[in-house]
Amino acid sequence: MIEKFYVSTPQIGMMDITSAVREAVAASSVKDGLCHVFVPHTTAGITINENADPDVVKDILAGLEALVPQLPYRHSEGNSRAHIKASLLGSSVSIPIENYRLFLGTWQGIYFAEFDGPRRRTVCVNCRGAL
Repeated sequence: MIEKFYVSTPQIGMMDITSAVREAVAASSVKDGLCHVFVPHTTAGITINENADPDVVKDILAGLEALVPQLPYRHSEGNSRAHIKASLLGSSVSIPIENYRLFLGTWQGIYFAEFDGPRRRTVCVNCRGAL
């Protein structure tokens, strides 16, 4: 079963959604297996990175700004940079589940990245037990 939750996002930014994903894993009752987190949006992405120092998030956003400069893009909606940044991050991550818990590294967190907000966005979490 797919658990869904929603996030209200800023115009551009990254939000730590680790706690919400942990809640979805707990609700799944999967002891050992895999948690797949998917973002069904073309101008938002998801990533796993350090959650101890907030400057890391600022550096990721600054790095993406540098990688995706303002150009005369052809897309008529004017948000091509958001599409490119979302493509660079990707739309899903998978995390092992061990003993009913996400198996993340000590400093790792799961981040929702918004590149074309503010919006109300959907996050889908699907947990499967080991076969």
